[in-house]
Amino acid sequence: MSKQTILGRVAQLAKANINALLDQAEDPQKMLDQLIRDYASNIAEAEEAVAATIGNLRMMEQDHQEDVAAAKEWGEKALAASRKADELRAGGQPAEADRFDNLAKVALGRQLQSEKEARTAEPTIAAQTEVVAKLKSGLTQMKAKLGELQAKRDELVARAKSAQAQNRMMDAVKSVDVLDPTSELNRFEDKVRREEAKALGKQELAASSLDAQFEQLDALGDQAEIEARLAALKG
Repeated sequence: MSKQTILGRVAQLAKANINALLDQAEDPQKMLDQLIRDYASNIAEAEEAVAATIGNLRMMEQDHQEDVAAAKEWGEKALAASRKADELRAGGQPAEADRFDNLAKVALGRQLQSEKEARTAEPTIAAQTEVVAKLKSGLTQMKAKLGELQAKRDELVARAKSAQAQNRMMDAVKSVDVLDPTSELNRFEDKVRREEAKALGKQELAASSLDAQFEQLDALGDQAEIEARLAALKG
């Protein structure tokens, strides 16, 4: 994976508009769960790529330090060889002095090469340092976005459960309104009152029948008295 691809993915995910995505989703909870999985996967992938990029940068920095150190060391060797040549030339040994001057030239050539390699690496190191900083920043944004997604998902689930509970309660209240238990009690009370009235009616009928029987008995008693008195008259 190229560094530009990594940066592009980090930037795209970090700038994602979560609310817009949720507004377009038919099932926001499933959408959030999928986004969380995608983010976690991309973060893990990006972390590996960033770690490799940082490793390469540290190797370049190490090579640059070695080139700088080598340039310094070759410079010191060139100086030592040049001084030795001066001493030998002063001591009447020109041939030996020339040999040390040649060694100094070789050392200076190595110094020059090391300096060139160090200078050549510096722009690349600077660019890679900037890339690493951007990658780290992008990862930080991605992790923050992942936390935001997880919090949003938890909030959404809690709200959905609360809404479902409220809907169940309202459905129960509505069913109670439709089947009002007090109306059933009223109907039962009416039935009881009718039964009570019917019993009272039967009692009244029974009382009327008993009174009539006693009235008949009284009439029979009077008739018997009349017959007895008539018999007494005739006797």
